[in-house]
Amino acid sequence: MIFSHGKNSKNRFSVYLVIYVYNYLQLVYFYLWISIYICKYMEITVTESGYITLFQQTEELVERFLKSVNLRQNSRALYKRTLKQFFLWAESRSHSLDTITIVELIQYKEYLLSPERGLTSLTVGSYITSLKKFYEFLESERRYPNIAKSLQNPKRKQQFRKSPLSPEQATELLEYIRTQALRDYAIINLILRTGLRTIEVIRANVGDIIVKPGGHRALLIHGKGRDEKDNFVILTEKAWKPISEYLESRGAYNISEPLFYSSSNNSKGERLSTRTISHIAKEGLRAIGLDNKNYTAHSLRHTAGTSLLRATGDLEKTRLMLRHSDPKTTLIYVDTLTEERRLKDSGEAILDTLY
Repeated sequence: MIFSHGKNSKNRFSVYLVIYVYNYLQLVYFYLWISIYICKYMEITVTESGYITLFQQTEELVERFLKSVNLRQNSRALYKRTLKQFFLWAESRSHSLDTITIVELIQYKEYLLSPERGLTSLTVGSYITSLKKFYEFLESERRYPNIAKSLQNPKRKQQFRKSPLSPEQATELLEYIRTQALRDYAIINLILRTGLRTIEVIRANVGDIIVKPGGHRALLIHGKGRDEKDNFVILTEKAWKPISEYLESRGAYNISEPLFYSSSNNSKGERLSTRTISHIAKEGLRAIGLDNKNYTAHSLRHTAGTSLLRATGDLEKTRLMLRHSDPKTTLIYVDTLTEERRLKDSGEAILDTLY
């Protein structure tokens, strides 16, 4: 009887164990099913490492957003890059798309503006703009409310981010560049005499050089944010001669070729990049002693505008040459000249002569 009782106990224990394991497996299966459902609902995909970043969680939403905006390819790439930066910041502070509020957006803006980041207000403004557009999209899709509606872009300082050269410095730069490659001299000379942007220089083709009524030689311009070449700069004899000599040195060419192209072995004959022009300008500026971050290729455009306004005092003539659509942009050049006069003949210095 004792043996029989022990055998029944073992049988009951086995039954209980089977029931316990069965219930445990059902519970595990239930939680696994719930997890899979939530992942699908939140549009999350698991990476090979098993870790899912916040940007990966929202990547499909970001891609749909980018397809919904009417932008150039490089602008879409900028939006994607700045949004990724935001999600990395949010994740480092344990935020998710559900928990982010206007408070976090303001904190992110302050983070971007912090001195250690070294970003200009213009750059920070591009980050904020992409965020605002993204949240507008999320609201239109009825995914999340537009919490970025009241987020403001940082105010831009009414001054140049890059310093213009004096006429003496511009002359010294041209004399130095003249001793370098013929192409480089033609480019720097062209920017200083027309105020072209670097992007406008690299977009120019040989066939964009035309003759306007009255015999004025001109270069058609594919301007910033434009879809076609709907503007021009006048090529004076001083602006045209180095270009003519450079083209002649190239030998045979056709009108569809870039006005300025690469001469390196890896990309010979290909269109230049803005980085190449920036490098050419920076090397020349360093050579004449202007070796700091305030002097770049964009300084050459500012030099053209400032020099023309200083010589003529004609704001409209300056606006037309620089092709500013908003006259307020040209007023920045007035502020630069005002500062020049303030430094040249200061009231403080006059007082020092009196007592």
